Amino acid sequence: MTRASCHACATARTELERILADYDLPLTVHDVDQLAEAGDLEPRAEYGDRVPVILLDGVEHGYWEVEEGRLRAALDVRR
Repeated sequence: MTRASCHACATARTELERILADYDLPLTVHDVDQLAEAGDLEPRAEYGDRVPVILLDGVEHGYWEVEEGRLRAALDVRR
């Protein structure tokens, strides 16, 4: 979960793209403000004050920054 003009979101995206490439996994990005404009208010209400929020299999894994070691451990379990 992200939003435009969010420096931390841009940093997290770069880190996630690098990490996920090692697992041959795609990155899916959802902008909470765009979703709200389209009528889906729940993501902005839930995650808007904590972006970037990292979801893994639809479950919140972390927010504000990527914890690489923790994320890699979770991805290793999924293999």
